[in-house]
Amino acid sequence: MEEEVQKYTVDDALIAMGSGKFQIYLLAYAGMGWIAEAMEMMLLSFVGPAVQAEWGLSPNKESMITSVVFAGMLIGSYSWGIVSDKYGRRNGFFITAIFTSTAGISSALAPNYATLIFFRFFVGLGLGGGPVLSSWLLEFIPAPRRGTWMSLFSAFWTVGTLLEASLAWIVMPSLGWRWLLAFSAVPSAVLLIFYQTAPESPRYLCRTGRTDEAVEILERIARLNQAELPPGILVSDHQVAKVFDLPSEDARLLSPNKGEIEIVDSLDSTSSPQKGTSVFTLLSPQLLRSTLLLWVVFIGNAFAYYGLVLLTTALSSSDNKCTPNHSPSESGKSVDVNYKNVFITSFAEFPGLLLSAAMVDNVGRKIYPTSVRTTGVGVASSMGRIGGMTCPLVAVSLIHGCHRTAAILLFEAIIFVSGVSVLLFPIETSGRDLSDEVSDMNQEVELT
Repeated sequence: MEEEVQKYTVDDALIAMGSGKFQIYLLAYAGMGWIAEAMEMMLLSFVGPAVQAEWGLSPNKESMITSVVFAGMLIGSYSWGIVSDKYGRRNGFFITAIFTSTAGISSALAPNYATLIFFRFFVGLGLGGGPVLSSWLLEFIPAPRRGTWMSLFSAFWTVGTLLEASLAWIVMPSLGWRWLLAFSAVPSAVLLIFYQTAPESPRYLCRTGRTDEAVEILERIARLNQAELPPGILVSDHQVAKVFDLPSEDARLLSPNKGEIEIVDSLDSTSSPQKGTSVFTLLSPQLLRSTLLLWVVFIGNAFAYYGLVLLTTALSSSDNKCTPNHSPSESGKSVDVNYKNVFITSFAEFPGLLLSAAMVDNVGRKIYPTSVRTTGVGVASSMGRIGGMTCPLVAVSLIHGCHRTAAILLFEAIIFVSGVSVLLFPIETSGRDLSDEVSDMNQEVELT
């Protein structure tokens, strides 16, 4: 009887090879994209008041400069997630980097309010691809250490906010908001420069039948990490049984079963990238609860985070007295923001990052299956942009209406609701292999 050929999956290979130089390079690349998004978001709190003062805009028009970016992100988050699930992660973030860098520089040259709004919308459209980069990075990380690496990735956001605060501190008093917009577009351009060195996700390649290309990338990882691939041939998770006795970085690694099991991919037709219907899978009975809760979390976090950013800038102004019924003609020549204070308060994010890094692999986390991951995160991010769009309208109105205490209490209440929603997530993924398909994830839930 012929001996059965050994098989391994992408997760098996990543666990066997461990983390090393390859993942560090990917972290730096994806982190640059996260820095770019953070800078574009942070600058909104500086540019809005400056443009309002220079062009004599009403408070509603000032808030629209921020809201239109989130409107673009709402469309972009949804669109780029689908594109990356269907055509690949690399194609997804390549297009988004083009949009962000080009529109960012163009908005710095805007001659009037309407043109500025137009280009800022396309900046937001490009920024909507942020979840693609995070999903791309996640698919190269061994299961037991995904949480820690994603916490490290999140730290680049804080780096971006600090860079933007520093840039505003230097640029705004002397050069003005146009130069701030131009300099803030540089990180997105860096992604384009090094794009050719960024590999496609082997999980995506394997799931779409491009196994040979996936093996080449895994071999590249093995060389850089000075490790070896598992023996046998590479297969997709849902095609054949897995082998779970490979060396693990963490004894707490969970698997839905030991030995060999064949999983019937009952939802393959709805999650196939070729058919492009994975967005409807998010609302299937298997994922509906996770999807709705995730939307609540993203909307709440976006509303509260960006609201507090705008509020921080307002409270850091040297002229932070309440001025109800503010009119454009009273705006004065410029807005004197204490950029030093904004820079210092930006450091407040670091304790939270350290806490999440310490907790995420020990306490837990949640993740969609591979076939709908970037679409799922992208759609959730789109929902979050609803919170981002409404936030400036509410925050600016409350600030100009002398209701700053009410604004803070509102943001705190929304954060509390988001926290409760996280506790209600049904699927724990800490230490598990990433599920390729929805049916795989369903079986894991039943077994736990």
